[in-house]
Amino acid sequence: MAMQAVDIFTPTVVANGPITVFRCVDFNGNQAATPGMKVHGVARQAADEAGDAIPIVCLGTAIVETGGVFAAGDSLVTDNQGRAVKNTGALAIAAGATAVTSAAANGANDLTGSDLPEWVFGDALAASTGAGNFVEVLLRR
Repeated sequence: MAMQAVDIFTPTVVANGPITVFRCVDFNGNQAATPGMKVHGVARQAADEAGDAIPIVCLGTAIVETGGVFAAGDSLVTDNQGRAVKNTGALAIAAGATAVTSAAANGANDLTGSDLPEWVFGDALAASTGAGNFVEVLLRR
């Protein structure tokens, strides 16, 4: 099966260390290493060492290496190796917590910030049967 991708915005970044092709890259030129972290794009080619300039796909679709099983249409986050994995799910009240539905009880300033615990970087356009697959992903911004 031939892999395709439609990249719309592909800037060049300078790597801070080795980066594997088809893995997520952070905003500092590192391969993503924290599950669910915010990513800049997906590496279109490998970086062998710090200082290598490589193109990353930031907008459009990209081929991404997978880190687990997911279905087409699933929202994706990065794992600790820069691979695509299914996000852990919608925000919800944690087990054992007390749901508070009153605005007065919650207070006006209880929630701060704007980034969620996991940063969804894309949506799967094909299913993954496990780690080490390569699938096309529609990147989000």
